Amino acid sequence: MGLFTKKEPEEVKDSGEILTRKQKKKAKALADRIEKDKNFFLRNLPIAPPWGRRTRNAGRVAYIAETTRLSAPTTQACGLFPFVAGSGAPKIGVPLGLHLMNQETVCMDPFKWVQHGLVTNPGIFIIAQPGCGKSATVKRLITGMTAFGSVPIILGDVKPDYPRVVEALGGQVIEMGRGRDTINPLDAGPIRRAAERLSAEGFEKEARELMAEAVGRRLALLIAICQVGRNGQPVVPAEEVMLAACLTHFEEIGDSQPTIPDVLELLRNPSDIVISSAEARSREEFDQDSKPLRQTLSLMLTGTLKGLFDGPTTHPIDINAPAIEIDISSIARSGEENAISSAMLAVWAYGFGVVDAAMALSEAGLEPPRDYIAVLDELWRALRGAPGLVDRADALTRVNRARGMAQVMVTHSLDDLEALPTESDRRKARGLVERSGTVILGGVSPREADAISGVVPLSESEKQILTSWQAPSSWSGTEAHPGRGRFMIKTGDRTGLPIQVLLLPVELELYNTDRIAGQDR
Repeated sequence: MGLFTKKEPEEVKDSGEILTRKQKKKAKALADRIEKDKNFFLRNLPIAPPWGRRTRNAGRVAYIAETTRLSAPTTQACGLFPFVAGSGAPKIGVPLGLHLMNQETVCMDPFKWVQHGLVTNPGIFIIAQPGCGKSATVKRLITGMTAFGSVPIILGDVKPDYPRVVEALGGQVIEMGRGRDTINPLDAGPIRRAAERLSAEGFEKEARELMAEAVGRRLALLIAICQVGRNGQPVVPAEEVMLAACLTHFEEIGDSQPTIPDVLELLRNPSDIVISSAEARSREEFDQDSKPLRQTLSLMLTGTLKGLFDGPTTHPIDINAPAIEIDISSIARSGEENAISSAMLAVWAYGFGVVDAAMALSEAGLEPPRDYIAVLDELWRALRGAPGLVDRADALTRVNRARGMAQVMVTHSLDDLEALPTESDRRKARGLVERSGTVILGGVSPREADAISGVVPLSESEKQILTSWQAPSSWSGTEAHPGRGRFMIKTGDRTGLPIQVLLLPVELELYNTDRIAGQDR
């Protein structure tokens, strides 16, 4: 019994936390050996278990949760050892935000991304719910690009969101509307002046090409506005020939700024050349064929479009301005969709025409080269005006993409594009997204995420991230919107870059778009 009742030494009773005399002796011998041979410790020290040694100050963990086991080929996993490598977020362009996973700065500039082979074209398409900060993100981008020498032009601001930013950049703000500034959709003044300068400097071929492009765009715009005025009813080929004959007449007499009232008057009292150009055998036949067109133009001057296109341009765009804003918010507040669509189309055509003139001069070495980035916000409001307007928008933007001009198109949802009048328009509108070199996505619903994945490749993880940003999780009203300033940048089939856009105090004040009645924005 004595063997079973013999007490252990006092030092061992405390669950192994106090060393016995024998253990102390071994520890001293080990310390002496380490003192003599520094590498002995590294060669002979046994590896501790994952939960730590059961000794004092050994960092023991009582419980270790099971972790997820991952596997990867050696060609990929080798880069993760001994330290985790960065994600490789681009450092080219404007610091746009921080990567949500590793806090790495993500930079962006569509022109520089094209130069470095990151994307194939400088087009940007942004889709996100209201309140996610789309406009603030665009303002951060264009403000930074201004510092790199690019010129932002905001074509058709319906809220307005951008006047204060453009003014802060020292740019030009034009307020279009009834009783305000007027933009003549048939005005070729800036292009005419650029063509005359090219011709005077010996660039005859370039001058002819520039004017031919201007004539083609003016005709396309006039047809589109007539179509809007007819609530989507098409302009027939015979009417297109008549409009072309009218514009040709004004070109031949040297009138670079005819107005829609001038076109209407010429249709009422056509010259023999206009009649023959329209393939009419007599004045009576011309009058009969042109009657629907004359009624359409008269309605544009007296109906919902009255006061928009009945005069010359009152405030021409300054091609040397560091930034340009065309504000159509007074038209948008009227709620007349036909007026909004027509105004946007006119603004787009006029703005792009002026940029064409500036680019032609720079290519000839007569002006310094400039990069232009056009912001087409609330895109859906222009495209819903009438069937076929997508063709007009695509034609305007496609030409400029080929010349190196960037566009930022902004909308709330693909549903905005799916609500277009015809299936052909809806298919072409989806093409606007597909052809954009970069797509920036904010908080969206699960159904919207599935719809977007049919146009932009999205993994299940990326869908979950986007849908997690769509709305606050509580009804308190005090919780910040989870998608505020959070976006995912997608380029082709690459994994998306989830970022958080953090604004500086001066940006918070300058970019604020939350409007309160009776107060400054």
